[in-house]
Amino acid sequence: MAGVGIPVVHDTVAAARAAARAAGEIALRYYRGGVAVTIKPDQTPVTQADREAEVAVTEILRRAYPDIGFLGEEFGAQGPTDRRWIIDPIDGTRNFIRGIPIWAVLIGLEERGEITAGVVFNPVSGEEYWARKGDGAYANGARIQVSACARMAEAFVLHSDIKLVRRTTYWDGLVRLVDAGARTRGFGDYAGYCVVAQGKGEIYAEVDLKPWDVAPMKILIEEAGGRLTDFAGRDDIYTGSVLATNGTLHAEALRLLGGETP
Repeated sequence: MAGVGIPVVHDTVAAARAAARAAGEIALRYYRGGVAVTIKPDQTPVTQADREAEVAVTEILRRAYPDIGFLGEEFGAQGPTDRRWIIDPIDGTRNFIRGIPIWAVLIGLEERGEITAGVVFNPVSGEEYWARKGDGAYANGARIQVSACARMAEAFVLHSDIKLVRRTTYWDGLVRLVDAGARTRGFGDYAGYCVVAQGKGEIYAEVDLKPWDVAPMKILIEEAGGRLTDFAGRDDIYTGSVLATNGTLHAEALRLLGGETP
């Protein structure tokens, strides 16, 4: 739910917001006008919009912070790795290609292995989320926080592509998690995390992820009062699985998934 307060916008967040909006303008032109699609070696789609949007983000952030490196979906790692921007120029490319307005520009700041700031921007809807360590999480300028739900039987459980989970060892665990909750939906991509961060849902589980899919989501969930780990309970965005919750239900969700409670 939204709280009351004046947003504290750190310089890094302001720069990331500006970069996300610039990338969003580029992507939106292609979204409305059509774009050719190429299939990458990992069988995921990419468009010229993805590439141009990532270039825009790196150019803006490099001017503002020339000593910070990058890890981007389209152009990989560049520069220092101890402090770097992690970029997904279009999270939800398949939605983007098919004209479904659930996609966003994602930017996270990683400092010595910890995500300290993040921005999520959907150019179609104008939704904008940001967070910075110690400053809270915000949606369109209003403070947000996770729900206080403490009973799994009352929890709203979200997931992404269940076919991807079906191919892993986590299938039985996801079924247990779904059965334990009150209701389920498959919003997927950035949207699932934002539902949890705003207190409109309690649990989001997803697999087959890269760090750029998760980086800003981690700080957004945590600054909203929740918790984000992998399915084994590790505080890591590089293992490919993610469990985001309101925090209160995290240990139980891990147990149902078959992970370890740290």
